[in-house]
Amino acid sequence: MTPPPEMLAAVDMGSNSFRLMIGKVQDSSAGSQIYQVDGMRGAVRLAAGLTPEKLLDKAARKRGIDALKRFGERLRGFNPDSVRAVATNTLRVARNAQEFLSEAEVALGFPIEVIAGREEARLIYLGASHDAPPCDGNRLVVDIGGGSTEFIIGQGYTPTLMESLYIGCVSHSRSFFPDGSIDEYAMKQAELAARREIQILTEPYRDAGWSQAVGSSGTARVLAELIELNGFNDAETNGGHGITREGLERLKRALIKSGDVGQSRLIGLKADRIPVLPGGLAIMLGVFNELDIAQMEVTDGALRLGVLYDLLGRSHHEDMRAVTVEQFKRRYNVDLSQAERVRSVAVHILSQFPEPAHELREHNLALLGWAASLHEVGLSISHSGYHKHSAYIARNADMPGFSKTDQERLAALLLGHAGKLGKLADSARFVDWRMLFSLRLALLLCRRRADQPLPDIKVTEMGEGEESTAGFEAVLPQSWVENHPLTEFSLAQEAAEWQKVGRRYKIRYV
Repeated sequence: MTPPPEMLAAVDMGSNSFRLMIGKVQDSSAGSQIYQVDGMRGAVRLAAGLTPEKLLDKAARKRGIDALKRFGERLRGFNPDSVRAVATNTLRVARNAQEFLSEAEVALGFPIEVIAGREEARLIYLGASHDAPPCDGNRLVVDIGGGSTEFIIGQGYTPTLMESLYIGCVSHSRSFFPDGSIDEYAMKQAELAARREIQILTEPYRDAGWSQAVGSSGTARVLAELIELNGFNDAETNGGHGITREGLERLKRALIKSGDVGQSRLIGLKADRIPVLPGGLAIMLGVFNELDIAQMEVTDGALRLGVLYDLLGRSHHEDMRAVTVEQFKRRYNVDLSQAERVRSVAVHILSQFPEPAHELREHNLALLGWAASLHEVGLSISHSGYHKHSAYIARNADMPGFSKTDQERLAALLLGHAGKLGKLADSARFVDWRMLFSLRLALLLCRRRADQPLPDIKVTEMGEGEESTAGFEAVLPQSWVENHPLTEFSLAQEAAEWQKVGRRYKIRYV
């Protein structure tokens, strides 16, 4: 049975835990709200399985796959548009991440996106700001994950400063407390190491200021629970709730006195948190001391809730990727008229092909449209080889809303839209041949950069499909071609280029 369309699901593949959150959308005159109706968690500790060579070991991979299989069973019957799975720092850095992701997508039953640090920060803020108490002025959100820590300042639901640092509770615990033992020297070194990393953002963040500090997700929640349950907060400070500097110091002293996390006898400490608690505590102490925070509220709303609200925005035609593309067009002084001409023609051509095998047609068309809109961003650097500059920008720039996979596909289309095709033909992973064909043909037909009537062009695919050595046929009116000799010449050159990479390209005039 297919769930109703108001049900959305987010999978957060973090460096310490994998989490599934299912939410129900409730609309009102004031706006839309998401309420959690189900959730699952797997203590995967993916970052703990990362070897010094940046390879995920078999045990960590198995823990991850087992968790995703359980999530996949719960998500059976969900529409693909209603589910989004994102992976964070460990799968950003693991050298065998792609091998793991291929198996993981089969286990889950849905595509998985590896997101960049700043995109993770944006989604974290989106989730935290929907769950935290309202405040006047700026809000600071800090999310200590297993492999990275995100810092965001924003107002309302809009982030203004975002940063992701490579310090997390798993990696920090492994570096400074490898066997679980704690002493004053190790804790001091761990705090100082965290502060050194945080120093790069101290000045701009303090200059921006905030009226509310919020800790989101697992580490902040666990620290708050331990501080409250063990009475480490002053009752006069926020009723003894949340995280305070004094509470953190008392928790630190209790751990040092015990000498070992597992022997600490802290009320409320769960077994799966024992290996990562000291690293998370050291980072939070570094955050409080470096940013001069006295008290922090805690929210469960984090990455997975942000993913749900981002999904909701897409379903309400408020896709952040579309906003990003519009901003890039302005930032890089794109010729808006030409970009729209190419986009319109390319989308019309692609629409004539069969439904794509591995994604929805609307997603296919959207990505091609964004590639067409951004194909000339590289001109802001140099006309010579501008397509290479366009691809570099798409691959490496911070693009809110886009996953790393989105950006790689976008960059490949921008690299291939001009010049020789051999640079893509050698890549076994490139599968967007229909999209590239549509984009290159649109550019050829729009070369005059002027609004003019175009011919009634028909395209078909010859062969087994987009992932084979299939080719393409383009049919144009003979009368139109006779009046456009440059286009006829360019079409012949284009056909020859495709044939060089083993793909047929037939041009027929009727």
